Amino acid sequence: MARFDRLTVLNAMVDTGLVPIFYHGDREVARQVVTACAEGGARVVEFTNRGDRAWKVFVDLIEWVDQNYPSLILGAGSVVDAPTAALYISSGANFIVGPNLNPEVARLCNRRKVAYLPGCATVSEISEAEELGAEIVKIFPGGLIGGPEFIKAIHGPMPWTRIMPTGGVDTTPESVQGWIRAGAACLGMGSNLVRKEWVVTGNYVAIRDSVAQVLAWIKEARAG
Repeated sequence: MARFDRLTVLNAMVDTGLVPIFYHGDREVARQVVTACAEGGARVVEFTNRGDRAWKVFVDLIEWVDQNYPSLILGAGSVVDAPTAALYISSGANFIVGPNLNPEVARLCNRRKVAYLPGCATVSEISEAEELGAEIVKIFPGGLIGGPEFIKAIHGPMPWTRIMPTGGVDTTPESVQGWIRAGAACLGMGSNLVRKEWVVTGNYVAIRDSVAQVLAWIKEARAG
């Protein structure tokens, strides 16, 4: 079961403003990526369900995280259906993220008091997600459905909505601060943050520094 309660997870996402996202099928590489994210200042990390037997890697990773980085919150992403969500929740996932909105996943997560961040691309989907209990909705792909201006438009009639853009957030001050100043509650960042070439070459220091820089830009944007 989840080691962190739903409120703790959601508050950590909002407080830090960043959720690094990655997948790798090698257990040792996955550990190194998580280490880099944690040492860069991340408090929440999303491991995506994208490869064959990804769940087995996740089981090893979350046990390792619990022992070595007990304050780090690890969850599962790219979860599209309730059986897969149940598998990850039973393995200790502290939150579930999906590219889509699935009411069955929402009900399952609510039943277990696990945070669910569904992927939405329209006002109707966002509203339905909130009716189903989602405190933070993921807009996906963020860069293709209007960018920061989409968040501004949503907050006009729905100022209570908390949004995590994913896809289209670049590791530049203009992109990061543009999303935050538009009203994003937090940023989901995958390959632009955990770059493939860095993983392939084992340049985990670059990942660590990238995470730290993005967090600094977020802090600056919020203070400004």
